[in-house]
Amino acid sequence: MALSCLLPASSGFPISLKLRNPNPTRARQWRTMITACSTITNEALLAKNDLLGLISDEERGIKTEGNPSKRSKIIKAIDAMTVLGKDSITTGSTLSATWRMLWTTEKEQLFIIKNAYLFGTQTGDVLQVIDVENCVLNNVITFPPSGVFFVRSNIDVVSPQRVNFRFTSAVLRGKNWEFPLPPFGQGWFESVYLDDEIRVVMDIRGDYLVVDHAPYSWKE
Repeated sequence: MALSCLLPASSGFPISLKLRNPNPTRARQWRTMITACSTITNEALLAKNDLLGLISDEERGIKTEGNPSKRSKIIKAIDAMTVLGKDSITTGSTLSATWRMLWTTEKEQLFIIKNAYLFGTQTGDVLQVIDVENCVLNNVITFPPSGVFFVRSNIDVVSPQRVNFRFTSAVLRGKNWEFPLPPFGQGWFESVYLDDEIRVVMDIRGDYLVVDHAPYSWKE
């Protein structure tokens, strides 16, 4: 049965619109798709909240090093995020950002975080600054108020989730000085999950990294 409706008189002229009965098969398909999308969204939110809750008091991974049980739970939560993100593309423009480390298993970074006090300083934010368009990655460790150690890399997107990188130079910088260091390696990382808040990463050495969007953009 057709249904007629008129635009309000204020529109200046009446227009008759005929609305056909919806195709019941198509309607069921749309309802199924909407339900599936809603389910996936809820699962992602629950999994993300679980992961963020597990790492919230781990001091960026320092406490996890001595707690195999907690590490296992965190990696299990990361595995759940990996499943949810398996069909997504995470190497596009949304990868370009200043990402701030929340948690990692990478021993070198955790060593610096733990031992910066030996050099009369403390570790601030640890960052990944990525520019996909210009094929650039900076790994950054800050030492407030003015110190920073950063490693420059060139990157190459090789799959929907994998990025290859090659270190090109490194710099240790203070307030009024700078000390260059030689480049020292290459590898790859996969962003196995990415949304508008966090990114979950696995790398060539089997290390894990969880980052969020920093509230600022870091530049050299």
